[in-house]
Amino acid sequence: MNLLVSLLQEVNIEEKLKNAPDDNYSIGVFIGSMIPFVILVIIAYLVYRYNKKRVKDE
Repeated sequence: MNLLVSLLQEVNIEEKLKNAPDDNYSIGVFIGSMIPFVILVIIAYLVYRYNKKRVKDE
């Protein structure tokens, strides 16, 4: 699991921004770097809600 996380986080944003065609590219790089974290938060919330509902039903 740690290997997967380290591969996802191993992005050189500074290098991408230096080679960017224009300034608007930085917005896309920022959004692209935040997407994995947003997806993890959504998955964590869904697991939490599922377990909360399951405990309530028992």
